[in-house]
Amino acid sequence: MTYDVLVVGAGPAGASASYWLAEAGHRVLTVEKATFPRDKTCGDGVTPRAVHELQLMGLGDELARYHRFEGLRATGHGRSLELQWPSHSVYPSHGYVIRRCDLDAFVAEHAVGAGAELRQGTTAVAPISENGRVVGATLKRPDGRYEDVRSRFVIVAEGAKTTFGRALGTVQDRGYPQGMALRGYFTSPRHQDPWIESALDLRDRQGHSLPGYGWIFPVGNGTINVGVGLLSTFKHYKEINTTHLLNEYVATAPSYWAISADTAVGRATGGRLPMGGSVGPKAGPGWLLAGDSAGTVNPFNGEGIDYAYETGRMAAGVISDAIRLGDPSLLERYPELLDAEYGRYFKVARLFTKVIGRPALMRELTRVGLHSKPLMEWVLRIMANLMRPDELGPAEAAYKAVAALARVVPERNAA
Repeated sequence: MTYDVLVVGAGPAGASASYWLAEAGHRVLTVEKATFPRDKTCGDGVTPRAVHELQLMGLGDELARYHRFEGLRATGHGRSLELQWPSHSVYPSHGYVIRRCDLDAFVAEHAVGAGAELRQGTTAVAPISENGRVVGATLKRPDGRYEDVRSRFVIVAEGAKTTFGRALGTVQDRGYPQGMALRGYFTSPRHQDPWIESALDLRDRQGHSLPGYGWIFPVGNGTINVGVGLLSTFKHYKEINTTHLLNEYVATAPSYWAISADTAVGRATGGRLPMGGSVGPKAGPGWLLAGDSAGTVNPFNGEGIDYAYETGRMAAGVISDAIRLGDPSLLERYPELLDAEYGRYFKVARLFTKVIGRPALMRELTRVGLHSKPLMEWVLRIMANLMRPDELGPAEAAYKAVAALARVVPERNAA
């Protein structure tokens, strides 16, 4: 075999897997269909779980070059609450805003520094199988020519639109929630604000309530990332024009951001996100899924970067064990590891999205929440998946109670 592992995609999940495999001494080829620097539709927020993963990779000093934020400002119903990131024994109490054109490039380069080989502008167009097992892929090179590359194992980490994953037989469960998002960049005098902001009560210029939520993430380079998100659990989500949502949010955003259509930098871009572990199977003979290709976006808040780094590291660990012990069947452990780490939490989050898919109920929940800072602080801890295993505080107690109930709730009928 030419390589120990072929990694399809050099975004967060692929770069993480490549780094940890190369660090363990394996021969890794990572292929990325785009050429760095390349952008992605994203809020650009690197929250505490993702910061922790990047620090584990030795990238703490690199992070310090970018805009740091201390927590979340929640707005709605004429109120505003500033919520510090909760303290935790493992995760830091701060995050960063880093444009994906910068973030993905330096993490991928870090994997190269650890020993991975990176080919940019190269697409994995089809898997190569022998005796029912994937043993590599046919690649389309930048010059348009095709090349067969063999490997002992393959990690699929090419993002939400995983064409290579579909060629392996993976499917997205449409019964699970998915997100729709649209974001753009705007110049703003508050581009170094120490808080990321979330609008929980979107309204148009006439004061009419709108579905979904909005965000403003200060980038620190003269611009802010402004976006809107919508969940598929909203009954008429297919009829919603996200461009209209974004335009209305920009027009009604708090005046201190000083944004308008005239301060836009470039055009807005959008996309859909598979959530809650909705893509599977996550493992097969010789291959694993990681990151958005496995649908591991948090339905509570739309975060995906942290889970991409985490699943990339987990996939690398399983394959490293399989190589070291000469036992390819160890890949069967991977879905069990994901379920142990995220299964209960993602189920609670999926059930929660069905609740907030009712606009009237969502408005009432946010109205009540924004009148209680302690309540919102433990809601933030749950939604950011920053519960403390060593301490049973209000957030941990509330989550345990809901998780116990979720265990017996038939998800398909929970509306």
